[in-house]
Amino acid sequence: MFVLGIDPGLTRTGYGIVEKTPRGLHAVAVGVIRTDRDARLADRLVELHRDLGAIIAEYSIDSAAIEQVFVNRNRMTATSVARASGVALLAVAQAGIPVVEYTPSAVKMALTGYGAADKDQVQKVIQMRLGLEKIPQPADAADALAIAVCHVQAAGLQWRLDAAEAAQ
Repeated sequence: MFVLGIDPGLTRTGYGIVEKTPRGLHAVAVGVIRTDRDARLADRLVELHRDLGAIIAEYSIDSAAIEQVFVNRNRMTATSVARASGVALLAVAQAGIPVVEYTPSAVKMALTGYGAADKDQVQKVIQMRLGLEKIPQPADAADALAIAVCHVQAAGLQWRLDAAEAAQ
C-alpha cells in the first residue's frame, strides 16, 4: 500500500510516499515541488497541480494525507498555503484517491507522542522509523513523510476494521 503525504506551500510543497508492507514502512519517494516566486500566482498553481499530478500518476497511490492549513500570525503566508493546499486536494481528488487532513499537532503527537514536539524531534523519528541514512532536506520533504506516516498509523485501525467487515 502506497501513501502520499503532502506538506503544502506555494513556494515549496513537500511530498513523501511511504509503502506499508508486512515488514513495516519504507520511503519510496521524497522531495519538494518548487514554484517561481516571480511567476504569476495562477501559473504557480497550475505548475503545482501539474507536478503533483505527475507524481500521483507515477506511483500507485492508495491513500493520501495533507497537512491542514492553520493561521498563525502571517495571514499572507496562510493565504498562499491555503491556495496550494486547495490545489493539492484537487489533484488527489481528481485521481480518485481518498485524502485526509491532519493538523500539525496531530502529526507530532502520532510520531513522538507529544503534540508540541519540535521539528528536529519529528525529523529524527522519521529518519529512524523509515531507516533513512539522513534526514530529508528541505524540512518540507521530511514533513511530508511525517504526514504520510501519521496517516498510516491513524488509518491502520480503520483499514483493519474495513477488512474484517468485508470478510464477513
